[in-house]
Amino acid sequence: MTGIHVTSEIGNLRKVCVHRPGDELLNLPPDSLDRLLFNDVPFLDVAQQEHDAFVDMLRSQGVEVLYLENLVAETFDASPKFRARFLDQFIAEASIKGDQMAKEVRAYLDSFEDNLALVKKTMAGITRSELDLPRTYPYTTLQDMVNEHFNRDSVLVVDPMPNLCFIRDPFACIGESVTVNRMHSPIRNRESLYMEHLFSCHPDFVNTPQLLSRTDPYSIEGGDVLNLTRKSLAVGVSQRTEPAAIDHIARNVFWNTEGSEIERIFAFEIPPYSEFTHLDTVFTQIDVDKYTVHPAILGSMRVYEMSKGSRPGEVRIKRHVDALERILEYATGVDGIKLIPCGGQDRLASVREQWNDGTNTLCIKPGTICVYQRNKVTNDLLYKEGLELLVVPSAELSRGRGGPRCMSAALQRADVL
Repeated sequence: MTGIHVTSEIGNLRKVCVHRPGDELLNLPPDSLDRLLFNDVPFLDVAQQEHDAFVDMLRSQGVEVLYLENLVAETFDASPKFRARFLDQFIAEASIKGDQMAKEVRAYLDSFEDNLALVKKTMAGITRSELDLPRTYPYTTLQDMVNEHFNRDSVLVVDPMPNLCFIRDPFACIGESVTVNRMHSPIRNRESLYMEHLFSCHPDFVNTPQLLSRTDPYSIEGGDVLNLTRKSLAVGVSQRTEPAAIDHIARNVFWNTEGSEIERIFAFEIPPYSEFTHLDTVFTQIDVDKYTVHPAILGSMRVYEMSKGSRPGEVRIKRHVDALERILEYATGVDGIKLIPCGGQDRLASVREQWNDGTNTLCIKPGTICVYQRNKVTNDLLYKEGLELLVVPSAELSRGRGGPRCMSAALQRADVL
């Protein structure tokens, strides 16, 4: 089966897209961590071992795992024009200092004959030492001369994409459609270049309807998009997702997407702080009636219910202020929703394990979830609730501040609600 089909967060996971951490983690200068949205430098060898264990665990559950780097390489293999078009965009968005240096980078990338190696190199970033720069630099403009003077000591010519391991964010699958996202941070926005080409060029995905384009003027990230049921969608209004993006999705879902089953979109207003980066760091669904939750969000929430209006293009909006479990019961039609707080009642464990993405779980099928090994207090609570845990080693993966859901993008799930 080709194409996209995701109508819940818990239906049997059939196909998923991931990115195995690569040399981008070797190109993380400690003095640039904040700019590159990292808190630490993971040990690549161990991060890859942990990611391989994660993928093996998914496959053991019958999930087909696709690697983003392979999919993009396949689009380049299909046609040289796709490769050339991608490189045009990549160079334009890579923030390379000076026109001459941009030409040097393009010549270097054009020299790759193997498309998979090329894709991995664009993800890893490019250092000055990799380029065959002339001893006497051929300045052709004042811009080149000044840029070379101020950047000659810089190690990086093209920044790496270390956050690409958290593949959930550059796009989101909604029913049989996708959003190709404009990311909140410029340092991450290049990531969705791969998705733009995947959904416009790859034979398995080329006809996927797009609800949002990365060229749209407002930011949204996939961690803020949760498919609650076939008819209800949740989207976070967060630090990284703007309300205007949700307006755009709602108009397309209700008025411009043939076959869409979504009748209501619930926009959850969450605080614009780093601990609430996305909606899936606030809560994730783990069974029909159970969710992991960040304890700091418990209590009244403001949620905006959006539905189709009576005139073409119109969207009705109604505000709710209520406890999270009541909102979820209303949105899903499931009574007796149970919220399982990260760290339980132990405040220190809650803060520590939330830092390590204890709330960010990946449901494989109802009641079976991937969790990080290091969140022992939360995992014990989940065991006591009768859930089956697939425990992922996480000493290095967790340094990137993203959990199992962040590291995966569901492409196909069985229907459940």
